[in-house]
Amino acid sequence: MIEDYKIITITHKSAALKDIGHFVLDESGDISLTDQLEILKEELSIPELIYLPTCNRVLFFFSSENTLDDSFLNQFTEILYPDWGTNLDVFITHEGEDAIRHLFEVAASVDSLVVGEREIIRQLRQSYERCRKEQLTGDSLRLAMDATVKTAKRVYANTRIGEKQVSIVSLAIKKLLESHISKDDRILVVGAGQTNALVGKFLKKYEFSNIAIFNRTLPKAEELAHFTGGKAYALDSLKNYKAGFDCMIVCTGSTEPIITSDLYESLLIGEEDKKVVIDLAIPNNVDHPVPEQFVMDYIEIDGLKLLAKENLAFRAQEVFKAKDIIEQEICEYHTLYKERQIERAFSSMPTQIKEIKSRAMNEVFAKEMDHLDEETKDLLERMMTYMEKKCISIPMKVAKETILPS
Repeated sequence: MIEDYKIITITHKSAALKDIGHFVLDESGDISLTDQLEILKEELSIPELIYLPTCNRVLFFFSSENTLDDSFLNQFTEILYPDWGTNLDVFITHEGEDAIRHLFEVAASVDSLVVGEREIIRQLRQSYERCRKEQLTGDSLRLAMDATVKTAKRVYANTRIGEKQVSIVSLAIKKLLESHISKDDRILVVGAGQTNALVGKFLKKYEFSNIAIFNRTLPKAEELAHFTGGKAYALDSLKNYKAGFDCMIVCTGSTEPIITSDLYESLLIGEEDKKVVIDLAIPNNVDHPVPEQFVMDYIEIDGLKLLAKENLAFRAQEVFKAKDIIEQEICEYHTLYKERQIERAFSSMPTQIKEIKSRAMNEVFAKEMDHLDEETKDLLERMMTYMEKKCISIPMKVAKETILPS
């Protein structure tokens, strides 16, 4: 029954992002993830299950005849989150068609914290494959997952929901690439925290190699330098750096400006060509007079945040188109699901008909068969095989025409 599809999820809509990590199942303890999920299945009589953890959601997609009432949720939390208590408000539930709709919306990134980010479909497929290999899933969830992937692909192919970057770092790199900077140009990175670590991934992706990284903690700079193929320096040595730069990317945790007019002039080493300066820090790490005093393309976080907001608004307009596609796919899934149930119901028929045919020829009418010549036996065998195929295909066809919409 399609009503058996169920979802229990904790998302950015029901919990603070910092709290969602509490619901990610521990894989480093004495009980493996598979065993934890097997216990859940056994205790709550769940035939099939998929578990999906991401940075902004934890989702359990499963089949069950049980209703997702408070009693069920209390048992669920007692098994997986015994220290959580009785507060069930953090859990969002979906059942039947609504569960399929939610799964489609998650995969199509309609329900994501950042609309249009395609990473979620990869994460969902990986989670399904992991659970499938551990034999936690079956035919019912396989059917749903196939339809989910198909729906997500159709949404991305027929809407512009994934266009226009909304990540601050990706927008900054886009601006950098638009400046026509060369892969061999000198990139000066100040700070090696989480933001510039992401910057490093883009620099590596676009094959920039002439990179100098400065950070207050040298080992962090060395780690990022090793990843990007650059060179690492302590932040206090920046004032003595004389190799010049073509692009500067700054993001540290300092509440005071790092790049002052005097330091910037020193870093220029007398060069007068236009530089690209990207300031991703809050508050800005580049002192306010610097962009006014020197020739540069200055890209700062407030402008990038405004652009990200505009791009996110553009993507939001595409959500309506995506939801129309999802509703069409849900209608198709109802038909697909019923057809699959018919196939499963008739799955034993070929074997049964073959057994009847064999018994008829080798037991019931064995004596009569012995009096026939080989040519007649061959003809009778072919006639019985023809009848066998028809006895399989005709009931299947009639069932589909009767149950499924035309």
